[in-house]
Amino acid sequence: MRAVKFAGAAVAALTIVIALLLVIGVPSGFLTSAITSRVESATGYRLTIAGTTKVSLWPTLNVTLSDLTLQDPKDRTGISRLTIDSVQADMSLASVWSGHPRISDLLVTHPVLYQPLLRERMPTSASAPKPAVPLDVGGFSIKHVTITDGEVAFSVARDRVESRLSAINADATVNADSKVNFKGTARAGDHDIKFDIKAVAPAAPVERQTIPLDFAIDAPSLLQSRLSGHAEARLNNSVVMINSINGTLGEGAFNGWASVDIASKPLVKLDLDFQRLDIPLSKSADGAAGQPWSDAPISVSGLNYVDAQMRVSATEANIGEARFAPLALDAKLAGGVLKAGTANLGAYGGQVSGEVILDATSGAPSFAMHSDLVGVRALPLLKGLADFDRLDGKLQAKIAVRSAGTSQRALMANMQGTVFANFQDGAIRGINVAQMIRSLTTSTLSGWQDSQEQSTDLTQLSASFRIDNGQAVTTDLNLVGPLVRVTGAGTIALDTKMMGFRVEPKLVMTTEGQGRTSDPVGFGIPVMIEGPWSQPKIYPDMAGVLDNPEAAYAKLREMGKGLFGPDGASLGNILGSLGLGGTAPNGNNAGSANPQGQPSQNNPLGGSLGEAIGNLIQQGLSGGAPGTSTGRSRSLPGSPTQPAPQASPAPPAQDNPSAEQQNSQPMNDVLRQLFNR
Repeated sequence: MRAVKFAGAAVAALTIVIALLLVIGVPSGFLTSAITSRVESATGYRLTIAGTTKVSLWPTLNVTLSDLTLQDPKDRTGISRLTIDSVQADMSLASVWSGHPRISDLLVTHPVLYQPLLRERMPTSASAPKPAVPLDVGGFSIKHVTITDGEVAFSVARDRVESRLSAINADATVNADSKVNFKGTARAGDHDIKFDIKAVAPAAPVERQTIPLDFAIDAPSLLQSRLSGHAEARLNNSVVMINSINGTLGEGAFNGWASVDIASKPLVKLDLDFQRLDIPLSKSADGAAGQPWSDAPISVSGLNYVDAQMRVSATEANIGEARFAPLALDAKLAGGVLKAGTANLGAYGGQVSGEVILDATSGAPSFAMHSDLVGVRALPLLKGLADFDRLDGKLQAKIAVRSAGTSQRALMANMQGTVFANFQDGAIRGINVAQMIRSLTTSTLSGWQDSQEQSTDLTQLSASFRIDNGQAVTTDLNLVGPLVRVTGAGTIALDTKMMGFRVEPKLVMTTEGQGRTSDPVGFGIPVMIEGPWSQPKIYPDMAGVLDNPEAAYAKLREMGKGLFGPDGASLGNILGSLGLGGTAPNGNNAGSANPQGQPSQNNPLGGSLGEAIGNLIQQGLSGGAPGTSTGRSRSLPGSPTQPAPQASPAPPAQDNPSAEQQNSQPMNDVLRQLFNR
């Protein structure tokens, strides 16, 4: 009887223990050695389980492992290749008893895969892979895998370089017909990526078997539209070959092939041909032209850890808002030096050729560029690439520059090279150069006085620059237009976005353009353009007048002859015919044709300068003595109440006026009144 009671108590106690184990789990540290030995024999990597190992039997068999580390026993650096916070597997007891465990759900929390980077490729003999050992999974199968907060860390301790693909959250589902659906999200730097990959898993061994796959990638900050397509992948020793690539990027189809050799330092080979290729460029913020260059560090050190040979072609390419057709770009990356060039780039009715070399081997990356542009329409090209819409015309340019630096400011400050640009048969949009010149008679201008309703037609605008330490110097600035000409020289400071130019503007009294026979009319005083290139100050160089007044007066007399003929006594008729004031040949007052003060359409100068010169000359010819001027005041005298008598026309046969006529007292009086001298 006592034995029966003891047996009953033992059964009851065992039942209670089993019930508790079914609910709270079975501590199974004794299984750790068996698990690690099985993993090492199957994969060749050493598994360390530093945390707890627990088995739960209810409602299904659940195994939880925490704090796992996977290492390559042949790696002398001791760097962990994979760390995992926890792994949780759910499976049925029946599959375990059968000897073929079937995992219904595998949850992997915060796995971090460490991939060391190499600057040099290993010799072929040293990097040749060993014969593959078939992976013995012992009948295991997995139906669903969930990865939470995963990372892939690319690093090299010697160079203190590390880059991460972070925030990986993904699901992988394997169907009964071996179809794998792998989708999720990740983050590369500041760029969010969403991916969806479908493939058919081959039977073991995987090597040399073709794996068809479909892919779709969304990266809004990198790609303007979805990248989707189909390809066939194959593993050949250490080379992953991706053949028969075809798909679409937005509205454009593409095809090609790629391969990646992962034996040591990755070697990527790529050949893609697009019908249409869209590459977005970030637009500059409003007012960016007046903002200083950024001092934020620019890092291109990642170019040291991959080699590549690439060819990209496109029937049509859209880079930012710029359009190119066709495009053929060849690039080679080896030893941290990237060379990319094109010899057949069609752009807006012209051709572009050139090469860019980027050297990332040193701490301060350097680049060199040379390019030729022939017959390219400037407005859409500059607007699309640089958001600059002020210049239009056929552009020919030669660019040869180089620089080094770790930020935008450093690159601009270290710029060296030469640039030549020539714009023909176009316009300066938003700026009326002739009106700006006339406005200088009243005040200093602050900024370009731009207006979207105005423009300056140009026959040619050319300049050549020599750049040294970020200072671009030109001595041959030349603007030729139907109504204006400007020559000059100056410097543009690329690092500080400042400029200083001294130009000689001339107004042309005809619309014949550069083919006219007579000389243009000079403003008479050089004009300075100084300050930030977005809002410079524009003012007459009065110091030049004060330093050499006789030469200035001689120049102004030439201006007077160009405007009003060689004889000051015949200015009335000239003024009347030009509509600048005085009496027109028909006896009417030319100044009354526009009572609102707007410049007449027949007035080649127009604006305040023409009216000022007309009024002053009218007063000087109507008997105003030299002493009637009110000193150095810039205020202009009022018009007389009676119209000035019409002057007699100059003798038509007088081809060479005498010095006395050219230096007439009325003209001198006019010039003194106009320029307060």
